[in-house]
Amino acid sequence: MKKRVVEMVLAVTLAASLMIGCGAKGEDVQEAAAEEETNEDAAQTQEEETAGGETVTLDVFAAASMTETLEEIQGLYEKVEPNVTLVFNFDSSGTLKTQIQEGADCDVFISAAQKQMNQLDLAAGAEVNEEGLDFVLEGSRVDLLENKVVLAVPEGNPAGIASFADLGTEKLTLLALGNEDVPVGQYSTEILTTLGLLDSLEADGKITYGSNVKEVTTQVSEASADAGIIYATDAFSAGLTVVDEATEDLCKRVIYPAAVLKVSQNQEAAAKFLEYLKTQECMEVFEGVGFAPVK
Repeated sequence: MKKRVVEMVLAVTLAASLMIGCGAKGEDVQEAAAEEETNEDAAQTQEEETAGGETVTLDVFAAASMTETLEEIQGLYEKVEPNVTLVFNFDSSGTLKTQIQEGADCDVFISAAQKQMNQLDLAAGAEVNEEGLDFVLEGSRVDLLENKVVLAVPEGNPAGIASFADLGTEKLTLLALGNEDVPVGQYSTEILTTLGLLDSLEADGKITYGSNVKEVTTQVSEASADAGIIYATDAFSAGLTVVDEATEDLCKRVIYPAAVLKVSQNQEAAAKFLEYLKTQECMEVFEGVGFAPVK
């Protein structure tokens, strides 16, 4: 009888020990899981801090002829500065200049000609900045790229136009140009005036106009015009045939200035993006469609 009591006591003690052990093991598992979750949260927080902190949105106003290249660069910049969001506004430089002047939010302005940038830059002088506008951040302005003005024709070149000189012949029925307030239109006017063709083409109703270079390019692509005067980069992007290129005796060099604006609320980030546009990585994108660095 005594032996049976002892066995029962030992059995109860062993069971209690097992229960205590299991309880302790369960607590250890819970503690380990909690610790692991805490470590994951800390790692995520550290990763977010490392990624750069506050998100910045940059409004970039750029000439329409830069659409394809800047959209490609946008993807590249996301990897360089993941916390910077680029929002582009592409249009004619004259339209962009007016929007900036009227109070549009803009951090970086890239024009297809010096004229529109000069009109916003107090440092440019009263002879070109007649309204005394002061939008360009001092020291930020750079000549970013050079383009070429070309004569492009539709697929197959139905009219057989081979040069600027042919624009004064019976081969031409309709020529697509940019408006006079658009840089490409200003370059076109200069070319046609130098060749002595502008007045006669206008008098004969042989000119159709577009509000920016993309509209002119589209008219040529769709064969709505026999030829069009556009940028080499737009001709490349649209797959158009170039039959002639304007030399410096026909029109001034096509320089694209860029600058950070005083109205920008993110001037440091804007300056950093502008600096990135001058890197070899970006220049390869620009040169791939026909732009060239300014020399």
